[in-house]
Amino acid sequence: MTKSSKGGLFWAPRIFTILLVLFLSLFALDVFEESKGVLDTLMALTLHLVPTFLILLLLVFAWKRELIGAIAFSVMAIAYVVIMWGRGFPWVTYVVISGAFLLNATLFFFSWRQRLREDKTVT
Repeated sequence: MTKSSKGGLFWAPRIFTILLVLFLSLFALDVFEESKGVLDTLMALTLHLVPTFLILLLLVFAWKRELIGAIAFSVMAIAYVVIMWGRGFPWVTYVVISGAFLLNATLFFFSWRQRLREDKTVT
């Protein structure tokens, strides 16, 4: 494997997680449509951004331990469907969000596998 593809495999899940956080954060902007006071709006925005903060925290743990990212994002994909099922969302919502979590889990898994191969060739 070339050096650039190794680097791409390392950075892909991390960059994708950041893009996923930005995408999910867009849904928190709907708090500005409501006519509430400043304090209520900030509180609602904070509550809407809790999943974003959790995903960023997960990224911190998974940065050097890719297997944690692979397992956690797989669990998040399943948990999203289980928790949100029956709330009247179109099926494409489940596909996009759970699919993004599964894609990220896959990227972390391949990054972890690549690191294992590199560790075996070094020793």
